Amino acid sequence: MPQPATKPDPSGAKVIPIREEPLYKPEKKIYARSVSGTFANWRWAMVWLTQAIFYGACWLPWNGRQAVLFDLVERKFYIFSLVFWPQDVFYLAVLLIISALALFLFTAVAGRLFCGYACPQTVYTEIFMWVEKLFEGERWARMKLDAAPASGAKLARKAGKHAVWAVIALWTGFTFVGYFTPVKTLAAAFLSWQLGPWEAFWIFFYAFATWGNAGFMREQVCKYMCPYARFQGVMFDPDTLIVTYDAERGEPRGARSKKADHKADGKGDCVDCGICVQVCPTGIDIRAGLQYECIGCSACIDACDQVMDKMSYPRGLIRYSTEHALAQHWGRREIVRHLLRPRTLVYGAALSGIIVAAAWGLAQRMPLKVDVIRDRATLAREVEGGLIENVFRLQIMNLAEAPRRYSLTVTGLSGIQIATDAIVEMPAAATQAVTVRVRAEPDSGRRGSNPIHFEVRALNHDEVFVREKASFLLP
Repeated sequence: MPQPATKPDPSGAKVIPIREEPLYKPEKKIYARSVSGTFANWRWAMVWLTQAIFYGACWLPWNGRQAVLFDLVERKFYIFSLVFWPQDVFYLAVLLIISALALFLFTAVAGRLFCGYACPQTVYTEIFMWVEKLFEGERWARMKLDAAPASGAKLARKAGKHAVWAVIALWTGFTFVGYFTPVKTLAAAFLSWQLGPWEAFWIFFYAFATWGNAGFMREQVCKYMCPYARFQGVMFDPDTLIVTYDAERGEPRGARSKKADHKADGKGDCVDCGICVQVCPTGIDIRAGLQYECIGCSACIDACDQVMDKMSYPRGLIRYSTEHALAQHWGRREIVRHLLRPRTLVYGAALSGIIVAAAWGLAQRMPLKVDVIRDRATLAREVEGGLIENVFRLQIMNLAEAPRRYSLTVTGLSGIQIATDAIVEMPAAATQAVTVRVRAEPDSGRRGSNPIHFEVRALNHDEVFVREKASFLLP
């Protein structure tokens, strides 16, 4: 066996062994105990809601197509009646800003609500833990099973659990890819084993990530991989609602009989049962105070309330509260009143303003885009009748989900006109390049560049038009 490292004593009289610390702290497996109660019901309600949207939205039909589809091949993003193109990246930036401000606001008001109830890691961990409990039993049974030697019964339970996990993970990966490849086309290719390489890669990659994160890594993702746990502290203040343990009421903790007068014995309301630790998905002890590992799932609140009920003590030893509320013994009214403070008001005003502006912009969005590009091969040339001709290329985008006919006109110079067909027919949600020859008299403007304007107008929809600037060259 290797001998421990040593170093000489300063006096030279003896050798002192050096204690070697491991580079990484070993992690004990967490066997979270299931719990029921108000907050557990809210978590499962969010599981059903988020998964109904995720698994169901890609199957909704809309105008003969998929309601929500990010078609990377055609470079079109469909969200119900809205069609976005790569040129609409501005709306993506607005969406990211709204998401960030919403996260800041919710965190400043009530801590890690998103983590505890709607984060995909939390949602899928809840689903996988339910499957685990179904096959392996409650907390004590799972611990006993893992400690037991290998056997046929143990293998059957583990295999059954992983088989169901694999089905859920594959269905999740398939649904994820179904938002980028039409889901019905993807389903037909999947069933006939004719998936393209990229579809196959992303289905199995996303399935593997779901299986690994929700089945094995669980709290490690929240503690070490998610950056939100690290910077949440800058968004908290003493008036932020967080899961708190009322130490003034609970301490000193200790076991006791239900019939005993614990106040006379000098004990607090905490019976030191440890159930709040057993139900915690990240394995922390909330009685030690606020910790970055706490995801705000409130499982400890449900567990503690049940213990308080059994002991005939008032609920709320562990509850949603604030640092100021605990220190100053505020009631619910004072807590709510202090939620409206400068930080939350600024976040709320900014978020509301951007949402209103984005909604107005989408409502007023013109379902037509036009880009004008000059034909560089022929800048200007003289044609029959002594007219000067310039050639332009118009890139027209019909953003409406209906076929449209557009008329083309040009203004800016006396007698200027379009020498090609001035009517363009376009299918729904399509883009088309149109070559346009424009002619004008040689003396209709000054030599060199002259500003002109193209106007593209939808026939029978006069409110749909775009006016684009260009330049006409006269030699």
